[in-house]
Amino acid sequence: MGTRRCRWWLVGGVCVICLSPVSGQQLLERVVARVNGYAITLTDVRAALALGVVEAPAGADGETVATDRVIDRQLVLAEVSRFAPPEPDAVLIATEAARITARVGSGLAVLMASTGIDQASIRDIARDNLRIQAYLDQRFGATVQLTEDEVTQYYRIHPDDFTRDGILAPFDEVEARVRARAGEERRAMLVAQWVRDLRARADVSMPKP
Repeated sequence: MGTRRCRWWLVGGVCVICLSPVSGQQLLERVVARVNGYAITLTDVRAALALGVVEAPAGADGETVATDRVIDRQLVLAEVSRFAPPEPDAVLIATEAARITARVGSGLAVLMASTGIDQASIRDIARDNLRIQAYLDQRFGATVQLTEDEVTQYYRIHPDDFTRDGILAPFDEVEARVRARAGEERRAMLVAQWVRDLRARADVSMPKP
C-alpha cells in the first residue's frame, strides 16, 4: 500500500484508512469531529499541530483546542472554495511550504511516517494558507480603517505596549505603531466573529472518545 495522505486541509476532511504494520488489517482511525459530513481524525489534528497549521497550548487540553481550530479552518476553507480567490503564485507556495517544513526540522521524517503526510501534502497546506490569507484580505481588508478617537483610545487603554524603561512614549512618536496594533486587533475580532457565525450555521459534531 502506498503512503496515505491526510487531506482534510483541502476542500473537506476525509476519514483516513491506515494499514496496521503488524497485522495488515485495515484500522479506522479515531474521528474527533465531523464538519458538514466531513470527518477529521486525531491524526489530522496531530499533524496540523506539528506543522503549525493550528496553534494550541501544551498539556492535556491541547488536542481539544487544536481540534476546535482544525474545525474552524475546515469551515474557512469551505467558504474560500465557494468564492475561489486567485490561485497563489507557485513561488509563494514553495516559500510557504519551506517555512512549514523548517518548523518541523529534523522531525519531518518521523512525522511523515506517523501521519502519512508527504511533500505534496505540505504543498497543499501551503497553498491553502495563502488562499485563506488572500480571502481574508479581500473580505476584511489588509488593514482596518480606524478613527482618530479609536486610535487614541487604544493608546490610552494599552499603555504597557508603548512603555520602555518605565517611560510611556509620547503618542506622536508611536502613533503609527498604535494604529497598526489597533487595526490588527480589530481585524482579528472581525475575523473571529465571522468564524463563529460560520460555525453556528454549520453541522459540527464531536463524537465522545
